[in-house]
Amino acid sequence: MTTGIWVLGNQLSLQQSALKSFAENRQNPPIILIESLNYAKQRPYHQQKLVLVWSAMRHFAEELRAAGWPVTYKIAEEFETPLKEWIDSNNIRNLLVMTPSDRPFTNLINKLEISCSLKFIANNLFLWSLADFKDWAKSRKRLLMEDFYRQGRKDFNILMDANKPVGDRWNFDRENRKPPQKSLDIPDKKWYEPDLITREVIEKVKSLDIEKYGSIEPFRWGVTRQQAREVLELFIAKSLLNFGTYQDGMVTGEETMWHSLISPYLNLGLLHPKEVIEEIAKAYEKNKELPLNSVEGFIRQVMGWREYMHGIYHYVEEDYSEKNWFNHTRSLPKFYWDATKTDLNCLRQTLTQVEKTGYAHHIQRLMVLSNFALIIGTSPQELKNWFHAAFIDAYDWVMQTNTIGMGQFADGGILASKPYASSANYINKMSDYCQKCKYKHRKRTGKNACPFNYFYWEFLARTRDKLKFIGRMNLVLANLKKIAADELEEMQTLAKQWQEKN
Repeated sequence: MTTGIWVLGNQLSLQQSALKSFAENRQNPPIILIESLNYAKQRPYHQQKLVLVWSAMRHFAEELRAAGWPVTYKIAEEFETPLKEWIDSNNIRNLLVMTPSDRPFTNLINKLEISCSLKFIANNLFLWSLADFKDWAKSRKRLLMEDFYRQGRKDFNILMDANKPVGDRWNFDRENRKPPQKSLDIPDKKWYEPDLITREVIEKVKSLDIEKYGSIEPFRWGVTRQQAREVLELFIAKSLLNFGTYQDGMVTGEETMWHSLISPYLNLGLLHPKEVIEEIAKAYEKNKELPLNSVEGFIRQVMGWREYMHGIYHYVEEDYSEKNWFNHTRSLPKFYWDATKTDLNCLRQTLTQVEKTGYAHHIQRLMVLSNFALIIGTSPQELKNWFHAAFIDAYDWVMQTNTIGMGQFADGGILASKPYASSANYINKMSDYCQKCKYKHRKRTGKNACPFNYFYWEFLARTRDKLKFIGRMNLVLANLKKIAADELEEMQTLAKQWQEKN
């Protein structure tokens, strides 16, 4: 009986489990990849995300053909029709699919009416299997990322000196919060000119009569494994040195700082987290001038944060996406879709960058975009959908945990130990955005008071009955009590007026 493999658009690795099971036996069964227009209609995706995924898929199909695999590549309205035609024409009796990272796509596949047996092969594009994460989590009262990260360091023997962490500390995060200085020498990043395949995809996306977001050109992302490897290698050579120290910094006009820009490639399967971590650890062994805070900080993002988010996503119930602990229902402000509609400089700078590139680094996402949505009372589901549409590295598995859990605290503390909410003080400390803004970062009432300030205190006052049971919020709530009643009332009035205008 003929076995066929369906390779999904974010499983673009020759080492992915469905392909690997046959490559080891030197067998090359038929393969299909499918571009679905209907799937692209699910939300108004960033145009560069559509280009990245479809171009990477087309390039991977060529890579498979060059390696001797018989590949069918279909461009269609939906998945079912071309899949059925391929199954019939190739006499497929067994269809193998590596388990999708996203639950909704697994559900979609299970609902397809196909004439052959379907078998999911365990996803191997993460360090931890879902079974291993479940074993780790099931006996714990709190699923703390730090505990998970330390276990991973031990299990995979990364930055370990026998049974102790290198440097006698697991975490160097306190060294990784330095504000950006003037005249920073930020290294160039690896960008690419679109080749013929990518240009064809760009023209296709331009021609689509669907809701889209962001700019499509200039498109500069890599679309092959070789290019993804080059991006990683340049990061290690040029950016890793100062990555940790300034990883939280934000500077006007600087889109990437010292960040690696490998998340889109990891999430497509063009890079594997194991190889990334091992390359970083190897670089540290060869060059002890690389600061441990940068090396450990980067490894923690991949081995700790990324793996933890994926594990949590599959561990919690499917209704996690609907969590709304604060009962926030406000619509997402329109300026998230059009940066010109906001006059807050931090938001305008970050949103303009997202429109141009589909990218923002983790502090821009968490402490500017998510923070503001949280303190004004935005529906967590609306914010999650926007993040999923807007970011070039966004998928359901990573956006649910990042927005519902970390960014909005809508799960009530399953993932984070407190809400990530702050006033303008944090943004002023970690960026130059406030220096060029009409609003005054030190003012919380009166003319040109910063909305981050009055919304922050209005949020605390509005949610204090819930927050008072969170230990890490006690000091902040004590400061709330010190605010005079008339000042708090003025901040609440300013918040209401802003909401009425926006």
